[in-house]
Amino acid sequence: MNKNYDVIVVGSGVAGLYCALNLKPDARVLLLCKRQLTLSNSSLAQGGVAAVIDEENDSITSHQNDTLIAGGFKNNPDSLKLLVTKGPEEVRKLIDYDVDFDRDETGNIHMTLEGGHSKPRILHHKDCTGREIVEKLIEAVKKLPNVTVMEDTMVCDLKKSGHGFSIDALHVKENRRETYSAHFCLLATGGIGRVYKYTTNSKIATGDGIALAYRIGAKIKNLHLVQFHPTAFNNADTRECFLISESVRGEGAYLLNCNRERFMDRYDERLELAPRDVVSNAIIKEGQRVGSDRFFLDITYKPADFIRGRFPMIYRNLMDQGYDMTKDLIPVYPCQHYLMGGIDVGLHGETSIDGLYAAGECSHTGVHGNNRLASNSLLEALVFSKQAALDINRRLEEPLPALSPYSFPVQENPLPLPKGIRTEVRGIMQKAHFVVPNPAEALRGFERLRELKNLLNEGNFEITPDFVEARSLTTVAYLMLKEVI
Repeated sequence: MNKNYDVIVVGSGVAGLYCALNLKPDARVLLLCKRQLTLSNSSLAQGGVAAVIDEENDSITSHQNDTLIAGGFKNNPDSLKLLVTKGPEEVRKLIDYDVDFDRDETGNIHMTLEGGHSKPRILHHKDCTGREIVEKLIEAVKKLPNVTVMEDTMVCDLKKSGHGFSIDALHVKENRRETYSAHFCLLATGGIGRVYKYTTNSKIATGDGIALAYRIGAKIKNLHLVQFHPTAFNNADTRECFLISESVRGEGAYLLNCNRERFMDRYDERLELAPRDVVSNAIIKEGQRVGSDRFFLDITYKPADFIRGRFPMIYRNLMDQGYDMTKDLIPVYPCQHYLMGGIDVGLHGETSIDGLYAAGECSHTGVHGNNRLASNSLLEALVFSKQAALDINRRLEEPLPALSPYSFPVQENPLPLPKGIRTEVRGIMQKAHFVVPNPAEALRGFERLRELKNLLNEGNFEITPDFVEARSLTTVAYLMLKEVI
């Protein structure tokens, strides 16, 4: 088996797949996937991808301004300009990969409106846009003879080795560890949602890439900038917590308090279509005002056929939980959704470690500022993974020295992972750094997280998937609270 490559891509969401598709066709690429190729935060993206493809009725400047307003004008201006100007080109290329965006009765791509956008510029495939994009990109990647794909492969460690990188990979099903090396490495490992007790993220979103980058000295920035989606499904009986897309409000759903009253007019003139952080904070304040954390979305006044056709996945998921969104109010509450911070990168996805790149949610490009505008996440993944691929392609044209793989140590008499660490971490973060942060809980939690981080990074524990995720979660949670205490 070949163990040396030109490029290793870690992650199979939109950023990882799109980078692989844009690398030179003669580059030897290894794409590592933690579980199945289709399991990623990208696949769970419901609303769509924002891009100005109708310049007669929209403009790049308008998209840029909306993103600045949502981000509190803390956005990186150079990264933002790149996002909104390069974005339309990359979104059009998705159509070349047969991504089936919804169209109106005239055959034109249908664009919807979401919170914070001043124009309808969200391209979508019903309410499962991310899954549609990921599936089509997977099909394209599988056709590439230069790309080797390994599923159920967890990256346990990353080392800078000479002029390249070595990865300690655990093939989970065989419980077998192998070392793979490459001249360049792109981390596209997604978000950190499982740091929290309640999240809309997939079960693999444990911040692995950020922890790997941190351990080899890469700059990590703004991990405390966490976005809480205001309308996650909130079933008090089952604790089930999945996303009710922004586009439901975009199509006219009302947000109601426990008294079945609309209330957003008390907090923002944009009502239900204010940016996510505004709506999440409004829900918390309204809950304090009325003394209840019961909130609802109401779209029942729309025709039932329209609701079922526009939101088939959400409709099915809610029916499974005993709710018919054509007739019933949908219980909702804010929930961890997205990370604006991450591995700090430049305009080509380059980190502070030469040859190491990052793209997608695990990266910090600065485009989102303090709060991400709806449907800019898939766009960021496309644009900056393409930028990383172009930079790697340029460097692959240069003469490269031979790889010198790192020899990862063999464990002797490893200890089992102590029970309850991940549950403890999630409890700490839920108390310390939810929608309205709690400084006292943050300070208390930080001290405990430091103990746990040191324990897992310095102890001789058996390398298992549970251990790797627990170590990632404690590291990421520690870094998040370190920024706010």
